Amino acid sequence: MTPANWPCPLPTGGFVQEHALVADDQRPRRLLIVPALFDEGNKLRRLTVETMRRLDAAGVDCFLPDLPGCNESQQPLDRQTPTIWLGAMAAAARHFRATHAWGIRGGCLFTPPALPSWHYAPVKAASILRQMTRARILASREAGREENREDLAVAARGRGIELAGYPLGADFYREFEGLAPSAGAVAITQEQIGGGGLWLRAEPGEDRDQADALAGYLASGIGG
Repeated sequence: MTPANWPCPLPTGGFVQEHALVADDQRPRRLLIVPALFDEGNKLRRLTVETMRRLDAAGVDCFLPDLPGCNESQQPLDRQTPTIWLGAMAAAARHFRATHAWGIRGGCLFTPPALPSWHYAPVKAASILRQMTRARILASREAGREENREDLAVAARGRGIELAGYPLGADFYREFEGLAPSAGAVAITQEQIGGGGLWLRAEPGEDRDQADALAGYLASGIGG
């Protein structure tokens, strides 16, 4: 696994270099990985990287780019939109010459539609926002403030909102809340992988058996 950069298009024109973690031996099977979003991305990072290691050993090149505004990205998160993220992942796919794509949880919303794709435990954007809003309401209650989901949603659509420590712009929120994963991708359910979803844990974790199972499904699906 090595760090790499890729040219991410800016909405105003031009490009900025974004970070990616790659395993690239110039092999014909090349998998773009769209990571889980927000806190789930942190909780599933180890599983993602361990799955990449296994795919690398199976002869599949892997590319895990940062979404603009996330992880190592220097772009401000509150200026991103789903359209920008879709364009970024399409650009990453072209740069790395990806032949297939794998989306993880909320990342399934941003797999390039032109590529054959697998979606691991896909989730609708509305569900992600509900979970993040619930976390904010609980934190506010502990601090002695009362908030409710309906008022927060109205505020988010009008001026943006911070949820679970992530500042989301109004444009992002309005466009994001109605998104759902494409029905054209092959879904990989948690039941197929076995065990509990690592995104449900309080802290980031890993599971070798789940990484083995995910890599097996993906390598078999990508084929020779």
